[in-house]
Amino acid sequence: MTAIGLWAIAGSEPRRTAAVEPDGRIVTYADLAAEADRIGRGLRSAGLRAGDCFAVQLPNSAALLAAFFAALETGLYIVPVNWHLVGAEIGYILKDCGAKVLIAHERFADAAVEAADTAGLPADARFAIGAVPGFRPFEDLGADTSGRPADRTMGAPMVYTSGTSGRPKGVRRPLTGADPDVLPPNATWFFGIFGLKPNDSNVHLCSSPLYHTAVLNFATISLQLGHPVVLMDRWDPEETLRLVERHRVTHSHLVPTQFRRLLALPDEVRSAYDLSSMRCMIHSAAPCPAEIKRRMLEWWGPVVVEYYAASEGGGTTIFAEEWLRRPGSVGRPWPGSVVRVLDDDGNDVPTGDTGQVYMQMGEATFEYHNDAAKTRAARVGKLFTVGDIGYLDDDGYLFLCDRRSDMIISGGVNIYPAEIEGELLCHPDVADVAVFGIPHDEWGEEIKAVVQPGPGIEPGPELTASLMAFLTGRLAKFKLPRTIDYTDQLPRDPNGKLYKRRLRDAYWKDRERSI
Repeated sequence: MTAIGLWAIAGSEPRRTAAVEPDGRIVTYADLAAEADRIGRGLRSAGLRAGDCFAVQLPNSAALLAAFFAALETGLYIVPVNWHLVGAEIGYILKDCGAKVLIAHERFADAAVEAADTAGLPADARFAIGAVPGFRPFEDLGADTSGRPADRTMGAPMVYTSGTSGRPKGVRRPLTGADPDVLPPNATWFFGIFGLKPNDSNVHLCSSPLYHTAVLNFATISLQLGHPVVLMDRWDPEETLRLVERHRVTHSHLVPTQFRRLLALPDEVRSAYDLSSMRCMIHSAAPCPAEIKRRMLEWWGPVVVEYYAASEGGGTTIFAEEWLRRPGSVGRPWPGSVVRVLDDDGNDVPTGDTGQVYMQMGEATFEYHNDAAKTRAARVGKLFTVGDIGYLDDDGYLFLCDRRSDMIISGGVNIYPAEIEGELLCHPDVADVAVFGIPHDEWGEEIKAVVQPGPGIEPGPELTASLMAFLTGRLAKFKLPRTIDYTDQLPRDPNGKLYKRRLRDAYWKDRERSI
């Protein structure tokens, strides 16, 4: 059997390609393993021991992947920081997780310095790729020793939630004490859900920032299974097609926002690239309008696969043929995963009725770091919820309606913004949209839409009239926005996550929502 696992592959096939950097540089398995060992030795020399945390503020790169594997073999928690945050926000994360080392990139120098100062990190705990004032060269970390770190034991990522509804919280899992050279069975099991096998001529395209849980998981598991990872630094739709053709990419992970931008390419651009190598184009992270998904299926074929999951664990999957029979569903539970829909008292709701979606993945557990109250509030027994509202059909397929925190209650009626957003996104003049509730003295809330017009489209009364006419007949009258505002750019992160609270809070100043 061909070796699997980073260090096993580095030993048996040292010159095998592990990663392709955004600038095209090839990194071999031997290179990546040696870099992970160096970082691991350096962290040990800095005094970190199993269970300690260190943070990385790095763009997509082999250096970030090596830091992940350094944590994996030394029993440390790696905290990949969202580098779009400002220094004070990153400083909060460093203090909250108790990071003992920060590794940053010079691209984010100002935020890195402010974060390290905020967290009180000493000078010898700051390392930088490139020049950052007060930071030591990254190359110095572990450079005075050689070989693999001693006392190897399995570490883990500790990813922070996006913080769209308050301060971000770290999802912390207990360390297993396992041998890091032995690939956990759940890695091959998880990729098996999508039909992806070890060393099966697969190539993964990593097109979103690695500080996201799913993006990090798909990239690092791909490496463990012998699949080279092609890294993108900044996502571009045509560059995505070029990389798929150039590297014969077989699987990737996208979000619906990226689907829309791919579909917006001119026909002559979309047809210019050979995409026949693609076996599994996986998408998740946000609701995908049915019309957008149908168009992707018409273009890419049945390789478009959807899943629903959370950093906390558990999930569902649906393949193209199933989705066409049940459009809008996010699938049935993974083997070993439990999905239930409960009411506010923790009871299962009848089939077809909406409630809060709860999940459980085997006997896996987690806690929100330093927030026992949030951990308790998210649980019913061993089940947990991230606040999504949905329902199950007679065959156990899950349909999502929206986040509980985004649900609009107008005149006592529950309204789900995702449904309205999905319809508006089908209008040719709409590039992006957010729908949410704003205060209304009589109804409690009324529906507000904020639209990002497409290129060259002029916002104003004529566009508003066109959008309202478009929605009439597609949505019930009580679901129609009462007003539409316009913006040049909605606040999304590169993985498509919409920071709706940043829009909504301005309308709720000095008022308190009941949800």
